[in-house]
Amino acid sequence: MENNETKKEKYGLINLVFDVVSIFVTALVFISILFTFIIRFVGVDGDSMEPTLQDNDWLIVSSVNPEIEHGDIIISTQPNAFNEPLVKRVIATGGQTVDIDFAKGEVYVDGQLLDEPYIAEPTHTTEGVSFPILVPEGKLFVMGDNRNESSDSRSPMVGCVDERYVLGVVKYRVAPDFTKID
Repeated sequence: MENNETKKEKYGLINLVFDVVSIFVTALVFISILFTFIIRFVGVDGDSMEPTLQDNDWLIVSSVNPEIEHGDIIISTQPNAFNEPLVKRVIATGGQTVDIDFAKGEVYVDGQLLDEPYIAEPTHTTEGVSFPILVPEGKLFVMGDNRNESSDSRSPMVGCVDERYVLGVVKYRVAPDFTKID
C-alpha cells in the first residue's frame, strides 16, 4: 500500500509533466498560428530585386490584411513557368494602365512617369507583352528592381499576378542585416 507521501510525489510528477506538455502544445499552436496567418519568413532566391534585395536575403512578410499599394514588395505564389514563388515590386493595381518606353527605359502608370530611385538601371528589356496594358481588376502588375534581369509581368510566363495568390507584403529584411522595407 502506498502511503500519502508517495501518492503526492506521484501526482506531483504527473501534474508537472502535464503542465510542461500543456505549455509546449500551447506554444506550438501559437507559433503555428503566428507563422501561418500573421507573418512568414521568406528567403530571396536570385538577383531580380537588386539593389533592394540580394540573393539569400531573409524577409519578414506580413500576411495580415495586406492592403497592397504601388511600390510594395510582395511574395506571390501564383503558378508560373518557374514553379517557384516570386518576390516583386507592385507597379500598378487593377484598373490602372502601364506603359513602358523601352528606348528611354521609363515606366508610366496612368500616363504618369514613375519615380523609381530603387531600380538598378532603366527598363530596356522587353519580355513579350505588348504595351500599354490595362491591369485587370483583382490583378497586380509587378516588376523586379533589377529590371533587365527580371522575369515579371512583362513576360507571358508570369503575367499579371492575381491578388489571391499574394502571400503577403515584405516588411523587413532580417538577414544579413535588419532593415525596414518601405
